[in-house]
Amino acid sequence: MNVFAIRHGETAWSLSGQHTGTTDIPLTDNGRQLAERIRSALVRESFALVLCSPMQRARKTCEIAGLGAAAVIEPDLVEWNYGAYEGRTPKQIHETAPGWQIFRDGCPGGETPEQIGARVNRVIVRARAAEGDVALFAHGHVLRVLAARWIGLPASAGQHFLLDTGTLCVLGYYRDVPAVRIWNRPLLG
Repeated sequence: MNVFAIRHGETAWSLSGQHTGTTDIPLTDNGRQLAERIRSALVRESFALVLCSPMQRARKTCEIAGLGAAAVIEPDLVEWNYGAYEGRTPKQIHETAPGWQIFRDGCPGGETPEQIGARVNRVIVRARAAEGDVALFAHGHVLRVLAARWIGLPASAGQHFLLDTGTLCVLGYYRDVPAVRIWNRPLLG
């Protein structure tokens, strides 16, 4: 079985580098175009389970990609709660918290890496119980932690998995060992 992990298309804040956790903003026109490209990549696939973050940017990406009717909203796929850092760029955060790193430090008033790890662990259990391929529509930081946890690394190892908007990732197995098959693959128009 394979898990297709899909980051939502571009938003105004992903474009500006602002941390977008609980702020529910729409896709840009380019974000919708990226979702169309995802649709063409998934058209030949069949999914036993489709899970989607409740945030509109993920739901709309899922819908445009052609899987909206099959999607089940999964609250554990919502993006990291950035607390006091919501809407701020890393540069702005580093002005008051030099050396801050989300995968190590978490966010004041928001979530810790361990809390995100616990959430994605539940998603992984659900995905592994499916009898067939799974599609997940979610966000950059939560999917980076999911990749790390999929292969048995701590949540903090998500820092090693860069992830652009509107890209495709596939998690699977090498024999019986969890593995990353495809990561951060752009889809050409």
